[in-house]
Amino acid sequence: MKQNVELKARLRDLSAARRIATQLASLPVEQLRQSDTYFGCAHGRLKLREIHGRHAELIAYDRPDHHDARTSQYRISPVADGASFKELLATALGVLVVVEKERELYLHENVRIHLDQVAGLGDFLEFEAVLRSSAELDEGHRKVARLSAAFGLAPGDLVASSYSDLLLGR
Repeated sequence: MKQNVELKARLRDLSAARRIATQLASLPVEQLRQSDTYFGCAHGRLKLREIHGRHAELIAYDRPDHHDARTSQYRISPVADGASFKELLATALGVLVVVEKERELYLHENVRIHLDQVAGLGDFLEFEAVLRSSAELDEGHRKVARLSAAFGLAPGDLVASSYSDLLLGR
């Protein structure tokens, strides 16, 4: 399984976060419109991500729900026909919730910076430090901590759960 170090926070000022992300980014911003359909599963979370106008992918992941930066283990598999696959999984497993979001994606070193506008929830900031091996875990935590400071995140801004859980009121 692949791993990353993640942190999620509510955004108080999307424009200010956009300015900071633009200053830090090594690549231009990428605008994405995503629908994440979450399905019932025995362990972790399972979602079909449809990136409008692009492709779909099935993502299985497991991570603890706490406010601090946390390690996530995940697998991603491309899906050729997202609509058909979603129907199949919905029939077999049941749909828990659908998360609709507009995402601005920035890249700083190996950390993906997401500025998300989530339907029904508001604006969020996510960091995902992508790790090539377990040996990079400490460095991933340090990078996320530095970015948290750069964005001026306060403990009260941090979010422990997934967008799906927030929408479900968990």
